[in-house]
Amino acid sequence: MTRSAASSDAFDPIAFLERAVAIDSTDEDVTAMRTFLRETLGSHGVAETVDDAGNTLASRGAAAADCSRHVVLNTHIDTVPPHVRFERDGDVIRGRGSCDAKGPLAALLAAFLAVDPGDARVTLAVTPDEEALSTGAAALALDGDLYVVGEPTGLDVCTAAKGRFQGTLSLTGVAAHAAEPDSGTNAVAALEPALGAIRAFDADRDPHPDLGPATLTPTVVDGGAATNQVPADCSLVVDRRSVPPETAEGFRSAFEAAVRDAVADEVGVSFALTERPTPFLEAFATAPEHELVETLSAASREAGGSGAVRPFTAATEASYFAPAPTVVFGPGVLADDTGAVAHAEREYVSVPEVRRAAEALTAALDSLVP
Repeated sequence: MTRSAASSDAFDPIAFLERAVAIDSTDEDVTAMRTFLRETLGSHGVAETVDDAGNTLASRGAAAADCSRHVVLNTHIDTVPPHVRFERDGDVIRGRGSCDAKGPLAALLAAFLAVDPGDARVTLAVTPDEEALSTGAAALALDGDLYVVGEPTGLDVCTAAKGRFQGTLSLTGVAAHAAEPDSGTNAVAALEPALGAIRAFDADRDPHPDLGPATLTPTVVDGGAATNQVPADCSLVVDRRSVPPETAEGFRSAFEAAVRDAVADEVGVSFALTERPTPFLEAFATAPEHELVETLSAASREAGGSGAVRPFTAATEASYFAPAPTVVFGPGVLADDTGAVAHAEREYVSVPEVRRAAEALTAALDSLVP
């Protein structure tokens, strides 16, 4: 028996999802989708606000200063372009955002409206630009005790995810005539030992018990100005998928030092993280035995999901909420046996899975709020 509020009977997550998927909310403009979300909350008697960063916020239960526990439900309303129109095919809803992340939003909203927080507090925090720079999430200051982030996990409870950093390695030498190569310092040739340093960078690092090893991948290279000249400059972009406890600055300094040790002394070396207005999405990990994990896992099994506990394979805004206990959970999948689902032309979500996600989240909240 749950303590769900009677007024929640009026909310149908599938009806909400059908209307939401039909709304174009690419990362260029989420105004229409945010308006629909706000109208939905208002129609269920819930006061909501939009902060200066574009986050839609609503809370139920005790005041923040007096609550016995604060549970935050988070996801995003933006989608990657281009918009893919809504279609309903039996128990399958297709269209952009159906699984990433309007399906998870529908399930989170159902649980938020259903639960009676009592002396606790439940906050719904929906961000506007997760697929871009996460300026909304970076601006949040919610002081939650527990966080559930809605993303397509197939009803598995995801307790960890790798972070993602990106930066440019700059190698500098001295230009010279290609007929006299020893009279200069070849910055492109210095790539050879630099790439060796990349391959060896994680050789002595233990893999994370849940996420496995970090990865470091060279992606874009540029160098040289003329075909008959020893190149004085060369740049290489690298993609880093990190695991705890590595931070963006920790990676930057360690990587620059590793390349400096590998190349000749006469080659200049610098490495700079790509400039962005918000922090990079760093890795996070919540202990699998934490109450939040065990409660949501059990609720997922009871609702018809597997209840599996595993890492999430993509970076998420959960990074901004750690080290508070945080999990990623929701209906839908990033990819299936056929190929990509999220961000793909064939994006879809199962109607029964959305309902099971809503049921699991509601039951978990009923157990987690005192």
